[in-house]
Amino acid sequence: MTNCPDPRTPRRKAFLLAGLFACMSALAVSHAHAASLAEIQKKGVINVASEDDFQPFEFVKDGQPTGYDVELFNAMSKSFGFKVHHEMIPWTGILPGVTTGKYDIAVTAVLVTPERLQSLGFTSPVAESVDYYVKRKSDDRIKSVADLNGLTLGVEAGSAMLKLLPQLDEMLKKTGGKLGKVVEYQDYPSAYQDLATKRIDYVVNTYLNLHDLVTKRPGVFTLGQPVSKPIYIAWATAKDNTSLLTFMDEKIAAAKKDGTMAALQKKWFGKTFDDLPSKPSAD
Repeated sequence: MTNCPDPRTPRRKAFLLAGLFACMSALAVSHAHAASLAEIQKKGVINVASEDDFQPFEFVKDGQPTGYDVELFNAMSKSFGFKVHHEMIPWTGILPGVTTGKYDIAVTAVLVTPERLQSLGFTSPVAESVDYYVKRKSDDRIKSVADLNGLTLGVEAGSAMLKLLPQLDEMLKKTGGKLGKVVEYQDYPSAYQDLATKRIDYVVNTYLNLHDLVTKRPGVFTLGQPVSKPIYIAWATAKDNTSLLTFMDEKIAAAKKDGTMAALQKKWFGKTFDDLPSKPSAD
């Protein structure tokens, strides 16, 4: 089932239309199938999708795609032997586009969850993270997870962060609290905007994304505490596209061995992940 955005959910009109367009495009190619490595090599091009604004993993700057995932993939693609067709699109169109065959691979920060392992193929993890909350710097009500009791939070629609909110709910229950109203957004910049203007009380996202946010806007936002267990981040293909996954895993292993991955992690995250497994896991 295609993950189309709900038009009743409050969000910026422009991003709603973009999400709906991406969703309809995915439906339009529902008859397509995932291209194997041999088919990609035969046609001479791989179709890649990345999210258009999920810093620091992937985003558009000065009209060009950039970010950790984009730079890592570009470095690896020099030895592919075929061309890359790369599209930067809203999150809502990425995984449906992969499952329907519109895109061969999602080079974006896909969190590996048990549900996604049932419907998608995943490369070796390229990063690891934990979900945190971020609040307005001026909001003195929130000093710990317990203070989130009943407050309104923002999260990206269809994201793993949304699906992991029950972990936060369990944390709150242990202190006698509960999860408040959840507002879903087409993209995280919209959620951050509403947080800054006091329409919501806090936002939940991965540590790596929120670290980037508070580093760039320290006068506006403050990073809070963990609200989930650690989780792996990988790139996604259609389920059982074994030949393509094997090919990508070999390239990722090479990027680990020659130091390319560690250097880009240090550049974009300020830290490296030296013990990433060779296979994706939701544990």
